[in-house]
Amino acid sequence: MCETNNEKVRCLIVGSGPAGYTAAIYASRANLQPVLYEGLQPGGQLTTTTEVENFPGYPEGISGPQMMEDLKKQAERFGTDMRYGIVTATDLSKAPYKVMIDNEKTIETETLIIATGASAKYLGLEDEQKYAGMGVSACATCDGFFYRKKTVAVVGGGDTACEEAIYLAGLAKQVYLIVRKPYLRASKVMQERVLNNPKITVLFEHNTIGLFGENGVEGAHLVKRKGEPDEEMVDIAIDGFFLAIGHKPNSDVFKPWVKTDEVGYIMTIDGTPRTGIPGVFAAGDVADPHYRQAITAAGSGCKAAIEAERYLTEIGK
Repeated sequence: MCETNNEKVRCLIVGSGPAGYTAAIYASRANLQPVLYEGLQPGGQLTTTTEVENFPGYPEGISGPQMMEDLKKQAERFGTDMRYGIVTATDLSKAPYKVMIDNEKTIETETLIIATGASAKYLGLEDEQKYAGMGVSACATCDGFFYRKKTVAVVGGGDTACEEAIYLAGLAKQVYLIVRKPYLRASKVMQERVLNNPKITVLFEHNTIGLFGENGVEGAHLVKRKGEPDEEMVDIAIDGFFLAIGHKPNSDVFKPWVKTDEVGYIMTIDGTPRTGIPGVFAAGDVADPHYRQAITAAGSGCKAAIEAERYLTEIGK
């Protein structure tokens, strides 16, 4: 790693969602002089969410981008050094840990908080971008409330898709579960719950090829038994389109050093943000395959900063 353009810091935070910003608030107030790199998507996944209604303290709700802007300002108020840049390489073999930014600058840090989040997987349709925030969502728990007594579709055949379909069935009038294969990959229990739910219609062997609607999603274009002699075009009328084909944790650049599960989520020790490397912590969705909520991410960012402060005290830095 380049030695000529080095900078030494006590606390480096990578990522700028609720986890990264909350870690910055706590680290700044503990006088760790944190430096935070915002990454590819400043503000994280919440910047693609129109309305956040389930974060405590906002009785009227708040837009995702506004909430992230508020968290950023709060961290800056206490002295966080906010910067644009992407981590391109790391060396966590020994402290101080080396983190390269944009292939040109190396930060040497005593403590590292990884809060790089996870990215929802999409089908890759142009319409997903076109209707982002206008009927397309990758989080039923976040956005399902807006579809009470409406008709929605969930794409996917695994446990997550089934969970989301069941959750939405508690709110919506009707739920279509669009499954590419002729079977569900989900566990037996989840399959039974879905197939026995009168509000859920499973569309096996269907592929989504597009969405349509004037001022938001009004329906989806599907192909039934794609490539087969009896291939058939099917349109369904829906108000919301939910992706549930998984998330990819943004952990690749750290994988040579920290333990991850088979999907790529960073594994932490006993419900703490500790990674197994002293002074290196993981917070938010990059280490959370289960909850993936703003409030849980913020809580883990708080824990990571407190752990970083305790670690620095212990080593006398």
